[in-house]
Amino acid sequence: MENFILILRIVFGLFFVYAGFMHFKKPKFFNGFIPDFLPKITVNYVFGVIEIILGLRLFFNQTTKTAGLGVFILMILFLPLHIWDLFKEKPAIGSKKKAIIRVFIQFILMYSAYLIHTKS
Repeated sequence: MENFILILRIVFGLFFVYAGFMHFKKPKFFNGFIPDFLPKITVNYVFGVIEIILGLRLFFNQTTKTAGLGVFILMILFLPLHIWDLFKEKPAIGSKKKAIIRVFIQFILMYSAYLIHTKS
């Protein structure tokens, strides 16, 4: 189990650093996930920074538990946005099928973050 958690930490760390970086490189991609009543560029950049910080913290033993908890909380915050996207006429992720898969993946990410937090 220890090796599995280490692999999860590395994969999540790389994924979140990359995703956070993409908030700055291609911010328009994320606009469809952000409700219109929120300031899109600000929300986009704030969550980009949060993702980069959490991703980097997953690489260090001293900060893994709190980073895992942070990722879990972040995934909970994102879940309503992905559900909202699923019920839009044209989901930001593309098709309804992709939106359904995205919600399912969100639960897998939440469980994985929970494992990182509890088993590290």
